Amino acid sequence: MNSLKSLFSRKAPGVGVELTPERVNVARLRKQGQKLKLETLASAEIPEGIFEEGQIIDTAAMADAIRSALTESKLRVKRATTAVPGRAITRVIPVPAELDDNELREMVLNQEASLYLPFPREEADVDYQKLGFFVDEDGIEKVQVLLVAVKKEVTDAYMETFQQAGLNLDVVETSSFALIRTIREQLRQFTPQEAAAIVDIQFESTEISIVVDGIPHFSRTVPIGTFQIQSALSRAMNLPPTRNTELLQGMTVPATPMDSMGAPQMAGGTNPGTAAMLRVLGELSDELRRSIDFYLNQGEDMEVAQLLLAGPGSAIGQLDEFFAQRLSLPASPIDPIEALSLELGDDIAEAQRPGLATVLGLGLREV
Repeated sequence: MNSLKSLFSRKAPGVGVELTPERVNVARLRKQGQKLKLETLASAEIPEGIFEEGQIIDTAAMADAIRSALTESKLRVKRATTAVPGRAITRVIPVPAELDDNELREMVLNQEASLYLPFPREEADVDYQKLGFFVDEDGIEKVQVLLVAVKKEVTDAYMETFQQAGLNLDVVETSSFALIRTIREQLRQFTPQEAAAIVDIQFESTEISIVVDGIPHFSRTVPIGTFQIQSALSRAMNLPPTRNTELLQGMTVPATPMDSMGAPQMAGGTNPGTAAMLRVLGELSDELRRSIDFYLNQGEDMEVAQLLLAGPGSAIGQLDEFFAQRLSLPASPIDPIEALSLELGDDIAEAQRPGLATVLGLGLREV
């Protein structure tokens, strides 16, 4: 009887778990006919010093936070998918098309990987995926391979944390892959000659990914996030420092005229808090410009067609207009609920939505 039961039983769905420096986010999605339903969305705060710069510092405390998010949402699960934010190396590399699978594996994982890594190959967990074939300028057929590498110490800490939380990890991916999965339909509007720059403004950093045909060709992490914007604001307004950045969700970037260099001109009426926020956002837009220029200077025959803004920081009012003006590029915020046409049990506030793109992409893997 048991073997028959196992024949017809489907494997129990797991959850998507996103770890960030200030909170754990958990999402479970379910197929409902042709549509997707967000069955559970839960969150638990993380104290300072547990997760920094994409790395878990205290695995036991992080495991506790995961367990409390699951308990609060009354989820009983054994399996999860998670993502490493911002510390992954992703490169698209050309290799000879005539290699068989074993030769390709050997070449990518051992020879090619060590050329692209900023740390020794033996310290990295490396994976790859074959993309499409193309013919190079010498008429030689090649295959493009997506190479992804993360430091072993980072992935080891993730494995240990989830084990302590009582969860089996199905997949550890990079947060940019999870985010791309959420907005896959949106990315289909671009031609193969158009790149989209995804700007994921998180708590302590912003991840910039330049995506072509749904594949990240370039990614870079900049140490400016909602915490830095909030801190500049608090200092300017003589408020005590805080890790709570919810205040930013009610803020709006004023429409400021630009000077001839593309820097915002401070109007006489701008209060010190707004001026401080504009300075940090100005730095972030400079980093964006550098990243886009660097990518385009790699000799790719591409244009960056649009900025797509995600993460909690993209909930700041009129931020899309600010970046569009600074960078002379169309910019629009991502609404992951809309992007996935998700059915909701409880309504989710507009300001909260942009920060859910990654956790929903992780939950999507478990459907």
